[in-house]
Amino acid sequence: MRVGFGLPVSGSWATPSLLAEVAVEAERLGYDSLWTFQRLLAGDAAAVYESVLDPVVALTFAAARTSRIRLGVAVINAPFVSPVVLAKQVATLDVLSGGRVDLGLGAGWSPDEFTATGASPERRGARIREYVAVLRALWSGPAAFDGEFYTVPPSRMEPRPVQRPGVPILLGGAVPAAIRRAGEIGDGWVSRSATDLSDISSDVALVREGAASSGRASPRIVCRGVLKVTDRELDADGRAPLSGTYEQIREGAAWLDTQGVTEVFYDLNWDSLITLEPAAARDRALEILHNLAPVGLG
Repeated sequence: MRVGFGLPVSGSWATPSLLAEVAVEAERLGYDSLWTFQRLLAGDAAAVYESVLDPVVALTFAAARTSRIRLGVAVINAPFVSPVVLAKQVATLDVLSGGRVDLGLGAGWSPDEFTATGASPERRGARIREYVAVLRALWSGPAAFDGEFYTVPPSRMEPRPVQRPGVPILLGGAVPAAIRRAGEIGDGWVSRSATDLSDISSDVALVREGAASSGRASPRIVCRGVLKVTDRELDADGRAPLSGTYEQIREGAAWLDTQGVTEVFYDLNWDSLITLEPAAARDRALEILHNLAPVGLG
């Protein structure tokens, strides 16, 4: 199982110096990937969403300081940005990074962001199907698309991504239809921060079911690992897989591997001791980064 790390993109630890340091150190320690997420507006939601860097710009910043580690976003909400604009941004990042990008897409959930971007919350499933089709058409060569929601005149988009036929697309989602759709039309599924990891095997089954229905093999299952690091061991009864001591978290990650997860990334953007405590953020973040480095996992 591959192991990644969430970049500092939310709250007080999301500084240029710490973002660069985490990216460079994660690559040095052998992590497979770095991840960001999107939030356009601060509102009444959780504190983690109060101050968030743009995910593509943050990945571009990290790309300039690394050379091998993959760069993922989990996720960009498709209704809030034109597929043509996103196709150009992501293709450009793939070129500049040497073909290291993974694109996660979501259907959106914030009423404020739907209103502010002028997007419609209706028929999100049908829209994201067309959205993915437009991205792939633009990345694969001369394209023309005439759908219900999106139209692209006969044209070309250059430069194309380094990865062929295009950048891998992972879909988010929490309800069964959305999870199954990730297997049907995506290269895999990425879980959200609130996913119950103790029951993730049922989600994995839905993704695989969707992939099988479309003749797609081996969908990726990417798990956002929201950590709860403790100094003392937690009782096994009721313990979340990625909580407890470092050893318990490693055991939890190895257990996720047995449930069908193909990649987990440890995301500290949900750790209030890091995002809300600037004085301690760097030391705690680097301690966790070092102690959970993927060498010897499982």
